[in-house]
Parts: sequence; structure tokens; C-alpha cells
Amino acid sequence: MDFRNASELLDLCRQEGCPISQIMLRRECALGETTPDTVKRRMAKALSIMRSSATIPLESPVRSMGGLIGGEAKHLAAHAAKKKDICGSVLQKAITYAMAVLEVNASMGLIVAAPTAGSSGVVPGLLLALQEHYHISDDRLLDGLFNAGAVGYLAMRNATVAGAVGGCQAEVGVAAAMAASAAVELMGGSPEECLDAASTVLMNMLGLVCDPVGGLVEYPCQNRNAAGVANALVAAELSLSGIRQLIPFDEMLAVMYQVGRHIPSELRETALGGCAATPSACERCGHCG
Repeated sequence: MDFRNASELLDLCRQEGCPISQIMLRRECALGETTPDTVKRRMAKALSIMRSSATIPLESPVRSMGGLIGGEAKHLAAHAAKKKDICGSVLQKAITYAMAVLEVNASMGLIVAAPTAGSSGVVPGLLLALQEHYHISDDRLLDGLFNAGAVGYLAMRNATVAGAVGGCQAEVGVAAAMAASAAVELMGGSPEECLDAASTVLMNMLGLVCDPVGGLVEYPCQNRNAAGVANALVAAELSLSGIRQLIPFDEMLAVMYQVGRHIPSELRETALGGCAATPSACERCGHCG
């Protein structure tokens, strides 16, 4: 079960006749020398933390340590309550939850890095929104998280999820790929369709830079988590409709890693370029000399 790439993962899914989530669950049991119940309990704890971080700021907004964000999720929820939202139920809830998680993270609250703290809102944002809209059980949502975990594992093994190495395409991009794959499985898609969606996300977010204002994981990180959710939803919709991806996930992951290594250091988490270097950002954060 210890697959090394997406090609091997798909082969296992075909051989065993099961979805990506089940292969990942079996892998965790085999490598951890433990039982499915134990692994599921650990994942259920992660889901509980995700849900709390996605919902608490809607009632009790929290200000970030750097003071750049705080209260955005509540604004989105209030906007939807007035029936003024234009994104539709799933996307509106997903971006609201995603931004809420970043509020919690930036205020030193408890979150689940999925795959990183700076991209921690994307996976719970989309999965919790789908759960509410389609009345998906928590047990099924755990399947989605195991699926997402498989995609994240492949990214960490064969590329990177670090903004300092590959830019924001490696953080929010991989998070969105994880979310898209999970969403496709939850909505009845095949393993091939899951990884097609993940590949599409990386394609659409290729080259995204990491330029945190003041060097803080606050802004534009929070907005990009919302954008990552939207990209994941688009990719999942395309895949579920039967639109195939020309470039397999393994190849797209390699491309993402290559592009990331060519992004200038000023645009890889150093806060020396991009949004972080604008006059307004420098004035607001007060960290620039």
C-alpha cells in the first residue's frame, strides 16, 4: 500500500477495486502498525478541530497577531444572511469557512495544517460546505480527508508544500488539489477523476507567488485560501462532468515543483516582493525600513 506516485496509487485502486480514501486508510494502518478504528479516530479528531476553526469566528471574530485580518468570515456570513451573496450556497459557505480558519490560525488558535498552516482553510472550507449542502455524514467526510491526505502525501514526497520553496502554488495550490480530489470522491467520482481534478487545480494555480505582507501568514494568505476553494470547486466540477485532464497528476506535480524553484526568492515567502512590497502594505505593517 506504500504507493510512491499517483500512477501507483491508481494501479492499487484498480487492483483492489476501491477508492483513494480506502487505499490511504490501509496505508496508514500498515505503516503505523495499527487498526482502522484507531486511524479513523485520529482523523475524526482532525475533523473536529477543522470544524471548530471554521465556525467559531462566524460568531466570535478574532484579530490576527499582526492586526492585518480579523472579522472577514463574519462579514461574509452576514452578507449571505441578507441574501446578497452571488456565489451560490456551496462556494459561499466554502470561502466563508476557509477565511475563518485563517483568522484562527493568524490569532494563534488551533487549526489543522492541510497541508500547511497558511493553506489550512481550503480543505475544511470546501468539505464542510459540501457536507452542509448535500447532507454528507461525518463518516463519509472522513473518507474525503483520507483522499485529501493521499494527494498531500504525494505532493510532499515528490515536490513540496512549502511556500519558501515553491511559492503559494505549493501551499494553497496543493491544498486546493487535495480539496478538489476529496470533493470528487465525495460526489461519487472515480479515482481517475479525483486525480484529474487535482491536476487541473495545479495547472490553474501554476506560478502563484508567496508574498506575505510583513512576513506574516495573514494577508494575502486569507484571500488566497478563498481563491483556492474556488479553484478546487471549479476543478471538481470539470472532472465530475467527464472532462479529462491531458496532463496526469504526477507530471503536473513535477511541473509545479520546477516552476516553483524558478520563482525569484523575493516571491517565495521572503516578503521582499509582490503584494508585500507595495507602498500600502509597507505602510500598514510598519515592518519596512
